[in-house]
Amino acid sequence: MSTHVLTDAWTMTRRELAHWVRMPWQLVVGVAFGVMMMVMFAFVMGGGRGVEGAYIGYLVPGMLALTMAFGLESTMLAVTEDLNRGVIDRFRSMPMADSAVLVGRSVADMLESVLGLTAMIGAGYAIGWRWHGSFGGLLGAVGLLLLLRFAMLWIGIHLAMVAGKPEMLQAVQILVWPIGFLSTAFASPASMPDWLGLAVEWNPMSATATVVRDLSGIAVPGGGWATDHAALLAAAWPLVLLAVFFPLAVRRFRDLSK
Repeated sequence: MSTHVLTDAWTMTRRELAHWVRMPWQLVVGVAFGVMMMVMFAFVMGGGRGVEGAYIGYLVPGMLALTMAFGLESTMLAVTEDLNRGVIDRFRSMPMADSAVLVGRSVADMLESVLGLTAMIGAGYAIGWRWHGSFGGLLGAVGLLLLLRFAMLWIGIHLAMVAGKPEMLQAVQILVWPIGFLSTAFASPASMPDWLGLAVEWNPMSATATVVRDLSGIAVPGGGWATDHAALLAAAWPLVLLAVFFPLAVRRFRDLSK
């Protein structure tokens, strides 16, 4: 990537960060939503079918993975709003690299995700969750969570340019939310029917949540191949999704520029 592209991308990133200053409520609401869901499932709907030991230890890693995946929605909303306001068309008319628009969007979203992940971990500690693993394990867990977010980010960018309108976010939610909840975020697949448990185990969010639990020192019951090789899948799934949706997003953006 040339210096010109990096400079343009940083300009686009600063534009997104400036939105945080002008409209901080969007960032606050986004972070608070994940925290509220964690507290709700921990104290209002807590229990966790098939989960042995303290439910908090099982829930928090699942919520961290789920929050990273649901970040797809905020990315899609931001891109569709820019498309409909003609902002991206104005950027195309400027002497800047086309890729800088997408790179700036992705960098800003990843910075927001770091803040959100930090808030979620802090909230987890506030409700009684503790990290019993090593510091290196913590860094590895954070890295896998952000890798999942990065993959979902590019899915969001692609879907936004395909949909074209913020109203289509509701249709995406109809698909994303069931997929998110059909994971090991809240319950063990051992408590589910065999066919459903198998599907849940192979969910990309399940792989990340399982590895984060394992690294945090929480014993994860053995299951099928996907559970036993969760570390491999936690790295492989996001890379596969990136390999598919990154080029699709770039190609779609170029098509819109024609």
